[in-house]
Amino acid sequence: MNTQEVANKLVEFCREGKNLDAIDELYADDVVSHEPKGSHMELSEGKEAAIAKNQQWYDMVEEVHSGQVSDPIVSGNFFSVTMDMDVTYKGQGRSMMSEVCVYEVKEGKIVTETFFYSLPQ
Repeated sequence: MNTQEVANKLVEFCREGKNLDAIDELYADDVVSHEPKGSHMELSEGKEAAIAKNQQWYDMVEEVHSGQVSDPIVSGNFFSVTMDMDVTYKGQGRSMMSEVCVYEVKEGKIVTETFFYSLPQ
C-alpha cells in the first residue's frame, strides 16, 4: 500500500473504533510512538508496545461519548489526521480531547507515530 492507502485505511479503522486492528494490520513490527512530554508513555517502541499502550488507554476509559477523525492530509511518506474525543475516564470524569496525529509510512507500514495534544491539568 502507498501512503494514501495506509492513511485511508487507518482513518477507516479509527472511525469504526477498531484501533487495535489498525495496529495489527498497518504498523511495522518496530514502530516508534511519541506522546507529549509528561504523558504516561512518552516513547514506546514496537508493535506490542503500541498495542499495550492502546489497551492501557481503553482500560482507563469508562465511556466514549463521541469521537471524530478527520480525513488524512498526505505529503510524501507522511500523513496527518486530527482526532477529537469526548470521553469519561474511570474515577476522573468526562473530558474533551483534541489531538494532531502525524504518521510516517515506509514499505506500506506505519513506522512512526507522533501525537500532539495538551495534557489535562
